[in-house]
Amino acid sequence: MFRKRLSAILISVAIPLLTSTSRAEAAPTSSVSASRLAHLRHGINLSEWFAQVYDPKGYTKEHFETWTTSTDIALIKSAGFDHVRLSVNPQPMMDAAWRQHGSDEYFGYLDAAMKMILDAGLAVELDMHPDSDFKAKLAKEDDFVERFADFWRTVAQHYSSSSWDSERVFFEILNEPEMRDPYRWYGVEAELAKAIRQGAPANTIIATGAKWDDDYDMLMLEPLRDPNVIYVFHFYEPHIFTHQGATWGAFYWHWLKELHYPSNPANAVQVAETIPEAVHRLDVIRYGQDHWNASRIEAEINQASEWAKRNGVPLVCNEFGVYRHAEPQDRLAWLTDVRTALERHNIGWTMWDYSGSFGVVTKKDGRNTLDPDTVKALGLKVP
Repeated sequence: MFRKRLSAILISVAIPLLTSTSRAEAAPTSSVSASRLAHLRHGINLSEWFAQVYDPKGYTKEHFETWTTSTDIALIKSAGFDHVRLSVNPQPMMDAAWRQHGSDEYFGYLDAAMKMILDAGLAVELDMHPDSDFKAKLAKEDDFVERFADFWRTVAQHYSSSSWDSERVFFEILNEPEMRDPYRWYGVEAELAKAIRQGAPANTIIATGAKWDDDYDMLMLEPLRDPNVIYVFHFYEPHIFTHQGATWGAFYWHWLKELHYPSNPANAVQVAETIPEAVHRLDVIRYGQDHWNASRIEAEINQASEWAKRNGVPLVCNEFGVYRHAEPQDRLAWLTDVRTALERHNIGWTMWDYSGSFGVVTKKDGRNTLDPDTVKALGLKVP
């Protein structure tokens, strides 16, 4: 008798829940305005400035003031980019708080960068971009999550004051969380988003999936309860092409050279012969057989787009690019196909990156110069 009553209760609860879920999927739940999304259509990543600083001297005054200058920001604006993604490693800022006036000094450098970007008429995604050991702590230590949330609350409050434009300052919770457990990440992300919202009631938050921000992580993500959130994914598929020659990630990538896009079976067999390990030769041969072309890229991006439509939330792709080790014509073809697919789905984008090894500029006579072919592949114009 008890089991029958329990079953009846469960059924009576389940029916309205299913009905509610259907309604939620059919109706948009986002409060992000079209005007804010319009600020995130065509962007570029500013790396190795406030994050990923590999100079042994580290995060110094000289580095902050010389790595990216007003000349660079003006060049970005002139090419038609409407926003930048500013990567910030939170650990040096959190460490600076332990020194007398350390926080004020660090905020001074970041304030100058933010002001320079905003004064040029660009929007900015303030992206928390720590090293892997920082993210490993978030995966295991609840106390560290609380500490990071407190830090985020402080940063959000600082950049949500009347001195800053809430329409053009976006807060990205964490770059590529590297968290294997998506359920753990959902809890952590919700806690961090709550802290940001406490500090910044009006600014739009940018949320991500659990591991590498790719489209697979996006499909596993449950949207936050906060309606003023944009969701993000990164796109580097297939990595075997976009990261050929790289000395990080899969070890065998550094052997890859002249692997073409669109994928070509004959070319893949030829490249595979240069790879020492049989299992990785197979990876290369499979790439040649997998029909990586504009249609395949469209199909991949469509999965992320459909997830956003089902959940009634806005979506952007704030990293995509090709390591410059690839053949130039193949790199440009991939960039064109990805950018075109994103725009077809009305997804704003931010290319990786400005001046790094995936960059949109090259060094000429000691100055950064826009690469006209890369700019063209992005649908923009060299001024």
